Amino acid sequence: MGILPCHLSCHRNDESQSGSYHLHSESSTPSISSQPSLPSVPSLASTSHRHDEKTPAIHHKCIATLKNHSYVFTLALAGKLLYDGSSNGEIRAWRLDSSEHGDRTDNIVVATSNSAVKSLVVLGDKLISAHQDNKIRVWKIHNHEHHKYKCLATLPTLNDRFLRCFSEKNYVQVRRHKKCTWIHHVDTVSALAISTDCSLLYSASWDRTFKIWRTSDFKCLESVQNAHDDAINAIVLSRDGFVHTGSADKRIKVWKKHASKNNHSLVLTLEKHKSAVNALALSNDGTVLYSGACDRSILVWERESEGGDGEWRMVLLGALRGHTKAILCLAVVTDLICSGSADKTMRIWRRGIDKSYCCLAVLEGHTRPVKCLTCNTNTEEEEEGASETITYMVCSGSLDYDIKVWQVSASVL
Repeated sequence: MGILPCHLSCHRNDESQSGSYHLHSESSTPSISSQPSLPSVPSLASTSHRHDEKTPAIHHKCIATLKNHSYVFTLALAGKLLYDGSSNGEIRAWRLDSSEHGDRTDNIVVATSNSAVKSLVVLGDKLISAHQDNKIRVWKIHNHEHHKYKCLATLPTLNDRFLRCFSEKNYVQVRRHKKCTWIHHVDTVSALAISTDCSLLYSASWDRTFKIWRTSDFKCLESVQNAHDDAINAIVLSRDGFVHTGSADKRIKVWKKHASKNNHSLVLTLEKHKSAVNALALSNDGTVLYSGACDRSILVWERESEGGDGEWRMVLLGALRGHTKAILCLAVVTDLICSGSADKTMRIWRRGIDKSYCCLAVLEGHTRPVKCLTCNTNTEEEEEGASETITYMVCSGSLDYDIKVWQVSASVL
């Protein structure tokens, strides 16, 4: 497949940014304005293409705008329900009906707290939320649409805190004259991830740690202290058990819990970004990692085998460029990569069978930075003899208070 360039001139962001837009702790880079791009990294979008290359068929449209009441920080899809977490501490549920288009305000506030919601994940009949008040909350999803969800637990749980508080060895230094048990996050919980077998919940925080919780009783099993030198903004898990963390310290780290050890250990450190790493996403098979940062580039990393003993390394293939401001969020569905930026746009990229990339579309409509994305897909067989197309639903949340639902249809490679 050919590589198609997406031309869009870069410019500096000279607008002042409020504290609400910060992606990490106060000690980190103070705004999401663009940093210099990465001239040493080759671009995966060529400046020209052959005349015999075919442009991939792509159709996209915004089918609904969901009106919120505050900044939209996170989104999560569960079947026909879309959950959003906002800066005012509310979690809302929207029923996505393809027959209802246009502006919509019909939603239900299913959960409330006194702290901004930074991340959401769905685990069976439970909705788990991460908050700016350093806590994680577990909610019981109610079958009746108009009922609020019950808070089953706040992590760390009362039982877990009680069992840890008596032994001095369970305390760690968190500030100059303050100690806390290691099961507590002491700064904003920025990201959540669920293991493939759904037995473990991973939480990442601006306190530079990530923690592992058992989902059967939400006991904290492990805390990786000082995992980074600055706030952790993103965490993603591969199916084979590797943990990837992205931080305001400009680094991406890969971790693994080996069978012979009780704790996660560092496997690799990836250093190529020149500014805070805000977002990570993995390909479906876990062999390709995408990282987005304030340097406006999406870096593409791929696993490469070293010898026949199972050893491997991560190789930087290049960068996807086109956004003119910081990359704030990433999502992957099949061979598509979706990116959201402080430049108020989303881009849809496709990975070709020959590891080439092209930008299929630029989605415009938000009036403030695009803070979060989620997407899913269903395959539709057209009339006999016609080519197969895949229809994707992409949802974007923004600091303009809106959630937009996009329908994207692309031909199968």
